[in-house]
Amino acid sequence: MSEIKYNWTKEEILEIYNQPLMELLYKAATVHRESHNPNQVQVSTLLSIKTGGCPEDCGYCPQAARYHTDLEGNDLMGVQQVKAQALRAKASGSSRVCMGAAWRNVKDGEEFDQVLEMVRTINKLEMEVCCTLGMITENQAKRLAEAGLYAYNHNLDTSEDYYKDVISTRAYQDRLDTIGNVRKTNVTVCSGGIIGMGEKLEDRAGMLVALSSLSPQPESTPINALVAVEGTPMEDIEPISIWDMIRMVATTRIVMPHTQVRLSAGRTEMSREGQAMCFFAGANSIFAGDKLLTTPNPDVNDDMEMFKLLGLEPMKPFVKKAQPATVEANASQFQTMGEKPRWTRPEHSIERNEEAKKKAKIVD
Repeated sequence: MSEIKYNWTKEEILEIYNQPLMELLYKAATVHRESHNPNQVQVSTLLSIKTGGCPEDCGYCPQAARYHTDLEGNDLMGVQQVKAQALRAKASGSSRVCMGAAWRNVKDGEEFDQVLEMVRTINKLEMEVCCTLGMITENQAKRLAEAGLYAYNHNLDTSEDYYKDVISTRAYQDRLDTIGNVRKTNVTVCSGGIIGMGEKLEDRAGMLVALSSLSPQPESTPINALVAVEGTPMEDIEPISIWDMIRMVATTRIVMPHTQVRLSAGRTEMSREGQAMCFFAGANSIFAGDKLLTTPNPDVNDDMEMFKLLGLEPMKPFVKKAQPATVEANASQFQTMGEKPRWTRPEHSIERNEEAKKKAKIVD
C-alpha cells in the first residue's frame, strides 16, 4: 500500500511527469493496483440542475452570463424531474449523481431548501449524491451532510499562480476555504482541475501540489481537458494531445495514490485506445451521459461497449465509504441562518476575459 505524502514539491512532480512514458505508466499502474481494483471504474452522471447566468468570469466557462455562447439557460429543476433523471442514470450503470448549479455561492432560502430535498431523494435511491454549487459556508455544508450528501465538488482549476489569469471574480483562497468547510462534515471532497488552458507544465505540477497538500487528500479528483467553447475567452485554444492527458492522469495517480482519478471533460476527443491508456495509468472514474453540464460527452451506451471491450465493470455505490444517513427537513439540527457571506472579489482584470465580455455586448 503506497504511503500518502502531503509535502510534494513542484520539482518532484515535474520529474514524475516528464519521465519516459513507459516508466511513468508502469509506476502509475503499480501504485494503482495497490489501492484499487484495476478492473473497476466508478461511473458518475453529471446533471445541470440550474444552467447559465453565472456572475463569475471563469475564462473557460460558457455558463458565465458575461459571455455570448448561445447557451440556453434554465431555472432550478424540480425535485421530481431530478429524481427521474437519477433513476435513468442508475439504470444506465451510474452509481453517483452529481448535481451542478451555475451559482457563485449558495444562498440560504427556498432554492437551497429545494436542493437539500433533491439530495434526500437521490440518497434514498441508494446512489451516491454529489453537488457542485459554488462556495458554501460551514453551516450550509452541515445541512447538505445532514440531508445525505456523499461528496461535494469544488475544483481548484489550476495552480495558484496561473489562477489569476483564468478567473478574477473569486480568490484561490475562497476555493480552499470552501473545501475546508466541507471537511468539517462527513462529506467527501471532490476537487481537481482543467489542463489545456494555456498553462505551463509547472502550473499542472502546482495544481497537484495544492491538491496533494490538502489533509486529507480529496477522495476524488477530476482531470478535465479544456473544451474550448465559442464566445468564451479561451475559444481559440487548441485541444491538448492525448499524451498530455495520459501523463497528467498517471502523475495524479502516483501523487495521490488513494484518490479516485476521474476522466472528465474532453473525453469526446479521446479514442478508446487513449481512454484505455488512461485507465491503465490509474483513472478509475468517468462521467457518463451525453452532456457534462454544458459540454458534449460520449453516449453512455458507447461507454458500456468500451467497458465490455476492456473487461471493466462499473463500481457499485458506497464501496469506498458507507452510505450516509438522511435526516428529514422537519428533524434537522441545522437551520437556515440567512447567511450572506462576503466572499472575495479580487481587484484585477484579465485582458482576454474583458475582450470576450466586449464581444458579447456587440453580439447582443
